[in-house]
Amino acid sequence: MPAWLTVENFQAVAQQHQFIGMLLAFLLPFFEAFLPVLPLAAFVVANASAYGMWMGFLLSWTGSVAGAYCVFLLVRRFGHAKVFRFITERKAVTKLIKWVEYHGFTPLFVLLCFPFTPTSIVNVVAGLSKLKKKHYFVTILLAKIIQLLVISWIGSDLRALITQPERSIIVVLVILIMWGGGKYAEKRMNAKMIQDLNNKQKKPSDD
Repeated sequence: MPAWLTVENFQAVAQQHQFIGMLLAFLLPFFEAFLPVLPLAAFVVANASAYGMWMGFLLSWTGSVAGAYCVFLLVRRFGHAKVFRFITERKAVTKLIKWVEYHGFTPLFVLLCFPFTPTSIVNVVAGLSKLKKKHYFVTILLAKIIQLLVISWIGSDLRALITQPERSIIVVLVILIMWGGGKYAEKRMNAKMIQDLNNKQKKPSDD
């Protein structure tokens, strides 16, 4: 994140220029979907700190969902062009696309609920798959509620992390649980994907 884009500076912009502040609060999570190197969690924390938990969450949520779905639609429209063959022809990507098509909503929803999931990769894979547009929109819409609500709660009162040690402990535990849960879910789904694809490949030879 740029050095000038601190929580304090963002709060100052939000107080002095309400429209510009709210526009930034929406656009920063939106552009993170296109540039995953940008720190989504930092933007969500800044929004919650500047606008309060619920308004900050709403701005982060709408921006992040809009950005993720735009990436999905762009990949769906242009992903099979020759320019992207270096991605679509990779064996690992092909397997992941087939698995997403086979399992649909549930595994994507679970993965996207966790803040540490690389959402940009999920958006691209879902866009390359045959998953219905409305199904992915509902998935990203619901999963982002859980993902960003937790981060917004953490960022809504940063001073409390210093003045209330019990809150700091809860925050650390929540982060560890979500990180561990995300890794566990990812590991289980990878194992399940390999198993399902292997079973699918064996079926023709059994006939």
